[in-house]
Amino acid sequence: REQPDGTPQPAPRRISQERQRITGLPLYFQGYLSIRHSRCQEFRVYWTELRGTMLFFYDNKKAPTYSQKLDISALTSATNGYPDENGSAQFILMLPNGELELKADDCECGKEWKAFILTVTELSVPPDESLLPEQLRRMHEVLEKEKKRRITLNNCSGASLNTKSPPSSTFTTMPACFYAVSRQEATEMLEKNPSCGNLILRPGSDSKNYAITIRQKLDVPRLKHYKVMSKESGYVIELERQVTLPSLQDVVNYFVTHTRGNLKPYVIRT
Repeated sequence: REQPDGTPQPAPRRISQERQRITGLPLYFQGYLSIRHSRCQEFRVYWTELRGTMLFFYDNKKAPTYSQKLDISALTSATNGYPDENGSAQFILMLPNGELELKADDCECGKEWKAFILTVTELSVPPDESLLPEQLRRMHEVLEKEKKRRITLNNCSGASLNTKSPPSSTFTTMPACFYAVSRQEATEMLEKNPSCGNLILRPGSDSKNYAITIRQKLDVPRLKHYKVMSKESGYVIELERQVTLPSLQDVVNYFVTHTRGNLKPYVIRT
């Protein structure tokens, strides 16, 4: 099968494996959701995945890399909203930095999303009498997986502290300076908002690998782009002498360290 531009369409299994590798988190639930931040006027539809206590938003079902992510570990409440004229189910997630409105296609789907989110954030299956036996079974499975994940994560953190070795990156997500943007969009972001930083990690032009875009202000502002190739051994930075690192966060850290802090990850503060 081919996409409209004639390129081969990625196989679902390969997309799933790539998302698993990028996020480093187990998949618990997925489906289409319309989301709206408290500061926005309109809803936007995303293919959404619940992994660990993170929500990952993809522009479409086939996209290997997410365009937004949301940490819901500090969720304070999840409340139902009123169905709209199309019968779509709405619910609101209250978080320390604001609220997020989510809308599912129907009430049943909305109920499942809310229940799975509460299961992983509260580490207990919500006592909802309207949940079906099969739904409850799946939530209990997710609950056990999330408990084991957190135990493993705590053990890894404890071990790294005891040995004074660098913390394990097994359960880390994409670096904060990753944005699903093109080379041109990354360039514009760095030029318009220099106070946010001067290094962006973005998808490569082939959608399989990655790239680093930097803007250094020496005598005049200079833009540079570096390829970051995904290999079984880790990630290879295409420099005069190739550098191989275990994770994308290590790639970002490499640029920061080897420029003595002159390069800073581009992070939009909200």
